[in-house]
Amino acid sequence: MTLGTQVAAQLPYLRRYARALTGSQTTGDAFVRATLEAALADADLQASLASGRVPLYRAFNKVWSSAHVDVAGNDKPGGAETDDLEVAAQARLAAITPLNRQALLLTTLEDFSVEEAAQIMDLQPGQVAGLIQEAVDDIERESSTSVLIIEDEPLISMQLEDLVRSLGHEICGMAATRSQAQQIVAQHRPGLVLADIQLADGSSGLDAADDILAIGDVPVIFITAYPERLLTGDRPEPTYLITKPFQESTVRAAISQALVFNSSRAIA
Repeated sequence: MTLGTQVAAQLPYLRRYARALTGSQTTGDAFVRATLEAALADADLQASLASGRVPLYRAFNKVWSSAHVDVAGNDKPGGAETDDLEVAAQARLAAITPLNRQALLLTTLEDFSVEEAAQIMDLQPGQVAGLIQEAVDDIERESSTSVLIIEDEPLISMQLEDLVRSLGHEICGMAATRSQAQQIVAQHRPGLVLADIQLADGSSGLDAADDILAIGDVPVIFITAYPERLLTGDRPEPTYLITKPFQESTVRAAISQALVFNSSRAIA
């Protein structure tokens, strides 16, 4: 397998991480592009990428830490360079300790070990473990909201319900199909949505989410066994995307992230 093929296989996941870290598809992709450009300009860095995911994310981390990336106009109709939502999202992100968020996302969303995350962040494992605990504490302090769960597998639905309640949130409804989700939203507008993509009756969690977003801006976390189908770059992608089978800590991190940005439109 060539180096280009190896890196290409990891790009969807690096883009997912960058998007979760920044709260924006445009900004996240800009940091990923800058990372690849840095690798092309540095033979030693390029050679290190053959060692797997850790060097790639380590290279990204150095670019992210430098925070000197020019972001071109976004891909929304109208061509505005930065919309009010992205500005607000970045302001919220600046108010939260970036290292805490990085450590949590690396070890949950990207499933690195504490030791691997320490290599990526140029820290000691004990420091990373401390950052993760601080991030978890931040999650516990999040204000409560009402959550709609769209999931057709009963065991997973119950697992998500227990997790959501353990974080202090309420359940406004449980839906197994798009039509059930529509009925629930007609009576109770959720503050957060957890949605599977492929539902039992053939309907789509993506369509159900679109129905909700047509009413108002609500953060949506998608949960799927096939994330690569959405991480193509061909269309605006979900900011919050979790792979099945999931770790509960990953869902906790995504819920915290979604409530921080309080939006799903930060994917532009």
